[in-house]
Amino acid sequence: MRLSFPLRLYLVALLLRLIPVLLTCGLGIGLDDMFQYDMLARSLASGNGFRWYALEDLKLLEPYVKLDISTASGYDPQYGLYTSFRAPFYPAFLAIVYFFNGLDFSRFFAARLAQVVFLGAPLAPLTYLVSRILYPDSEKTAKISAWLVAVYPMLLVYPLGLGTENPFFTLLLTSFLFLLQSIERPSVSRLLFSGLFLALTALTRSVILPFAGLAILYLLALHRRKALMTAIVFILVVAPWMLRNSLLHHKFTGIETSMGYNLYLGYHPQGNGSFIFGPSLDLLTIMDDAERDEIGTQKALEFIKSQPERFLPLAMNRLGFFFGLEKRVLMYFYSNDIFGFIPRPILLTVSAVLLLPFMITSTSAMFGLSLLKKRPQTILLLLLFISYLLPHVFILAEDRFHLALIPYFAILAADFWTNGFQGFTARWNEARSGKLIVMFIALGVVLLLANWGIELVRDADKIAILLGPNGNIAHFPY
Repeated sequence: MRLSFPLRLYLVALLLRLIPVLLTCGLGIGLDDMFQYDMLARSLASGNGFRWYALEDLKLLEPYVKLDISTASGYDPQYGLYTSFRAPFYPAFLAIVYFFNGLDFSRFFAARLAQVVFLGAPLAPLTYLVSRILYPDSEKTAKISAWLVAVYPMLLVYPLGLGTENPFFTLLLTSFLFLLQSIERPSVSRLLFSGLFLALTALTRSVILPFAGLAILYLLALHRRKALMTAIVFILVVAPWMLRNSLLHHKFTGIETSMGYNLYLGYHPQGNGSFIFGPSLDLLTIMDDAERDEIGTQKALEFIKSQPERFLPLAMNRLGFFFGLEKRVLMYFYSNDIFGFIPRPILLTVSAVLLLPFMITSTSAMFGLSLLKKRPQTILLLLLFISYLLPHVFILAEDRFHLALIPYFAILAADFWTNGFQGFTARWNEARSGKLIVMFIALGVVLLLANWGIELVRDADKIAILLGPNGNIAHFPY
């Protein structure tokens, strides 16, 4: 019996992602975001609710940061403090894994295995299915894009981290698939699943809320009252968590209370629009999430008012960071001696393997963007790009944030590779609008290349240290 292409693709993607997980079966986690998700998951798995920073966890943090528990109302030394800072879906996913595995050290390996099986490997077949709808006449485009996602280096190793990106990538792609299907044929089940998966995506990372709102409005414009089901399901799934947070803080509260913290970092006088280590600790001593959120927002507004001339340059910086080279993870892990010393030729080879796929895929996707034909499905794709990018441009950006768009970039790139420059020149030979589109795309490619050149020049000193004899003990902060 011959397996279907999506299933064969899934098995290959699964095998490739299992390799780094099996090679690092004894790997723990750091005292960063992963530590916070782990705390929440352990609390949920133990039946103690959405809490963190129990006394035992605080002791681990004492050498690095002092958290003032005296400012937190309702703190329980044994169980910790109820929180709304993080969105709930990913800790809940980890909690399910921990419940069946147990809470000993092996939970990290179990979590990584679960992420590979249920979150990482499905990205490739989902990309294939999405591409088949965006380009119904080109199975070749679908297969190429799916294989690209299956072997994309950063997506291979991402399940090693305990972070929201793992479910976010998959839930967003699943939501997009059901939305595309709902545009074609708005059946009850498709509209229902569109709302459900959009809600689960928002409960993983609320940054997707602008897209969720636009997508629902677009369905309503296309299908009128029939699409109300998507909106109703979305609200019914998201509302209970928002109600929980509102009751916790005695005021209306959203899915998570991290906006103020991110704004504080994004506009800090010492910052450049991306994550910066020193100021990232400033607000962590405030244990009340609502208070931290309010203070962070107020401080960010003060930063903007005191130096309004920084607003646009910071936005441009964030745009550059968003489309930056995928080198930050490698620089951090290698400089902190996670892998030991790596000879320069091998390190350069590894760097090329990690950096070149995004450079090739994103520039090709720009050319592929010019080939898009105006259809409801492509309008939805453009809505996703715009609504996902803008919050990062005006709040906080890192290169890892663009990974959520890699499946869509892969589809556009595959369409360009399938059609070659013939489609590009055909667009140029169209009316004036075609020439404007081609010029816009060419400018985008030039800006991408310039951005990477500026980035390499900016980080030249760090790169030189990494390539030196003591690069593995340079201890760069994240």
